[in-house]
Amino acid sequence: MATPNLRLPVVAGQFYPGSEAALRAELASYVVAAERKRYLGGLCPHAGYVYSGATAGELFGRLALPATVVLLGPKHHGAGADFAVWPAGAWQTPLGEAPVNEEVAAAIIAGVGSAQADERAHLPEHSLEVVVPFVQYVNPQAAIVPIAVGPAAPQALFAAGEALAEALAPYRDDVVLVISSDMTHYESVAAAERKDRLAIERLEALDAEGLLEVVASHNVSMCGAWPAAAALVALRGLGASGGSLVRYATSGEASGDYDQVVGYAAVTFA
Repeated sequence: MATPNLRLPVVAGQFYPGSEAALRAELASYVVAAERKRYLGGLCPHAGYVYSGATAGELFGRLALPATVVLLGPKHHGAGADFAVWPAGAWQTPLGEAPVNEEVAAAIIAGVGSAQADERAHLPEHSLEVVVPFVQYVNPQAAIVPIAVGPAAPQALFAAGEALAEALAPYRDDVVLVISSDMTHYESVAAAERKDRLAIERLEALDAEGLLEVVASHNVSMCGAWPAAAALVALRGLGASGGSLVRYATSGEASGDYDQVVGYAAVTFA
């Protein structure tokens, strides 16, 4: 019997392997064996695995994933609401179906004023899809709540973050927030590292306001700045005290092109 509200993958075989065996093998090479700890949140990239998989693997090698992973990523297109929650069903990858925690999704939709149950925003989007296999690999029993965030005004993002923390408070011990974002896009490695250092400092400080200010004033092309801003406010509300950079890398390490790189960061929040 087909699963209702099943989101099918759109970048399998492009951003990551399309077969289960190949995907498991690649994830095994990326997810670094480390002491797993309970974190309130994390940030990881969402490019093709050949470029950003090792950085994402550094994060997921450290996360002791609880029952539910709330995924916040950007919309790279205009479809759907600007705080779009996939409300029910499951997301399919070559590793199988990742179920949506419908109770937590409903609590977010009810509690966050700008949140809408909206599948349209997710259908063409890769920013969360490429993260789901890491979740499945680390904890096959974990449920997800995918949220696609658009370019809302700063105060709207901060308000959403505050409301998200309130909605998640009853589930705090069983939920982790994972932000999906790449960093600077298509600049020299020196420029990317300089700009991304400024943004990462604000991430580590849980400074949502400062992050958006740095992104705007230094022209940092961090595609997930919007979901990150909302998530940082939510993490503060859930009791996080700071972040820690786990790994920073650029696409140049895979491509050999250091004139036009994309930056990638893995950050934990506790």
